Amino acid sequence: MCPSTGFVSHRQLNRQLPIRFLNLLFSQLYLTLGPRVTQEKPILVLQSGQHIRCREFIFKYLFPILAFALGVLVADLIQKKFKYFKKIHWRQGILLFEIIILFAVGFMPKSMDTVAAVIVSFSCAMQVQTFRKVRGYSYASTMCIGNLRSGTAALSGFIHERKPEQLRQAMYYFGVIFFFAVGAGLGGNLSLSFGTHIIWVSCGLLLVSFLMMFKEKIQ
Repeated sequence: MCPSTGFVSHRQLNRQLPIRFLNLLFSQLYLTLGPRVTQEKPILVLQSGQHIRCREFIFKYLFPILAFALGVLVADLIQKKFKYFKKIHWRQGILLFEIIILFAVGFMPKSMDTVAAVIVSFSCAMQVQTFRKVRGYSYASTMCIGNLRSGTAALSGFIHERKPEQLRQAMYYFGVIFFFAVGAGLGGNLSLSFGTHIIWVSCGLLLVSFLMMFKEKIQ
């Protein structure tokens, strides 16, 4: 625990944060919203190049991209301003904000798909910027390509050097991918019965993470 703030250190938070909840959340979130938001920003850029109609490009592709950039900026500003705030950790503040805006998405009709895509893209960016490590290893909580590369590289290192730490690192990355896949499967199937309201389950998972960080503060 940091003696000056009463909070656990940055490294301790990264080690203890219930990261599997967050991966379940966002994989479920994307599968629930379906066409509302594209998971990978590079794919968004490629798709944007295929659409020359200005209005479609702006509303379906450019706005979500700009929202993603804004989300990163806002998360970074919140960290800088509230890093030593004593009543609540700045990461908890971001989680609470995500819960509120994603809960609102569940009420949006299909006619507001574009607005929902922008909001989710913004939330996704805040998530990526805020939670960037698990057990000290850099990772991405809302996409799998980078995690797959890092996990496979660690596994390759273990095969050649036989270092237990490398195997442990590979297992963390593959574990993140596994829980992402579980969340995607659950979200996709449940959304067939409950529609976009299933996003509220994701809000519940975020709330669990939010409360567990209070427990970590006490410890």
